[in-house]
This record gives sequence, C-alpha cells and structure tokens, in this order.
Amino acid sequence: MDTFKIITEAHKGFAYLILLSGIIFIVALLVTMFGYSGKIKKLLKTSTLITMILFHVQLIVGIFMLVFSPGLKGALETGTLMSNAASRFSYVEHPVSMLIGVVLMTIINKYMKSHETLAMKIVIMGVIAVAFFAYAFPWSRVFPSFFA
Repeated sequence: MDTFKIITEAHKGFAYLILLSGIIFIVALLVTMFGYSGKIKKLLKTSTLITMILFHVQLIVGIFMLVFSPGLKGALETGTLMSNAASRFSYVEHPVSMLIGVVLMTIINKYMKSHETLAMKIVIMGVIAVAFFAYAFPWSRVFPSFFA
C-alpha cells in the first residue's frame, strides 16, 4: 500500500473523531456557559483535552500528508497553487485554518487547567476554533453521499 494512501486514510479517520469530539466540546462549553455557576466541570476539561489532542494528532498527520502530497508538488511545479481554487483550499487555506484552530484549542486547554470558572473570552475562542475547523473541513470529501 502507498504511504500517501495510508496517511490520507488516517487523516480522514481522525476527521470523524474530531467531528465527534468537537460537537461534545461545543455542547459542554455551552452547557457550562449557560449553567448557573459557570464552574468548569470535569466533562468540559476532559472534552477540551481530548479535542486538543485530536487536533494536534490531526495536524501532525496533515503535515505528513502535505509533505508526501503529489498534488502539492504538481501545483508548485506548474505555478497553479494560488490560482486554482481547489489547490489553494487544499494546500493553503485548509492547513492554515487548522493550525489556527489547533493554537486556539491549546490556549483554551491551558485556561481550563488553571481556572475554576469559564470566561466569555474562552467561549468565544472555542467557537472560533470550531468555526475555523468547520470552514476548513472538506465536507464533500468526507461525506461524499451528502454533497453529490
């Protein structure tokens, strides 16, 4: 089996896990935000940690995927990286958006470890991190039956 194919399948598999953990994270974040006390509970801390770990693993797998990508090499050689919308999304917008999401999730996790109550800035950061992830997520590739 081809190395690029293995990395691609791993990247796709982690995407499903991130979708699940991201949903759990957002629900726990909103429940805590709209809760009476605003105290950070174990569910929120755990979901933040798991989501952050999955984001980091996905970033590492994505970097390997980018390095071994024949499409990136072809786009760089032909000079169509930024002029072609599909290659620009795959090789520029997607990695940068995911990197921003990973950095925000790391900041959120650090906050959750050191504070007792939830601040609005962390809620906003969490929503922005998941929004970056949702923007850069290749929905049509992961769920081809819904977008056909």
